Amino acid sequence: MGRVEAPGRVDGRTARAERTRAAIVEAHLALISEGDLRPTGERIAERAGISLRTLWTNFKDMETLFEASGTELLRQQELAWRPISPTLPLAKRVDAYCRQRAKLLQMIAPSARAAQMREPVSAQLRRNRLKHIARVRDEVEQLFADELDRAGPGRGQVVDAVVVASTWPAWSTLRDGLGLGVDAARAVMARTVGALLAGPAEG
Repeated sequence: MGRVEAPGRVDGRTARAERTRAAIVEAHLALISEGDLRPTGERIAERAGISLRTLWTNFKDMETLFEASGTELLRQQELAWRPISPTLPLAKRVDAYCRQRAKLLQMIAPSARAAQMREPVSAQLRRNRLKHIARVRDEVEQLFADELDRAGPGRGQVVDAVVVASTWPAWSTLRDGLGLGVDAARAVMARTVGALLAGPAEG
């Protein structure tokens, strides 16, 4: 018969493995936030204080690391997110929504810029992006339900337009393409979202 591991030993090993994985993800995100948009396994391992072998023992490839880092980013956003009352007047909801979106988009900006470089060759980074979009869509559907219901057959288009106006590609254009500061970029987002919801097109 094989040797049976004591529960405490197994739990301790699992806890150490989880700490190692967390340290790797933290190192990956930290390097990106500092401007290293394509950190290598060697640099990630060095930053995490582990060997390269340990890195690849915990993550079989960069795709699995992208998945774990994407999950951590979503967790951080969830912690920073605050609910907005759907009973507020439209103008106040739009303002609160755009302020929060600007805050969350700034939070993920370094990782979003890094993902843009690798996404064409990374299925996992594309999946990560779709998760972010799905969360924004859910919030838009709930927060602006009354206005969307009044949009009639054009409802789906209005949802799509608000999502586009308040996710990374539009924010990147405002900040990086047009060179706007955070407040100015947020004001453009609020004007766009407010116009879409105040007078949704039929059809």
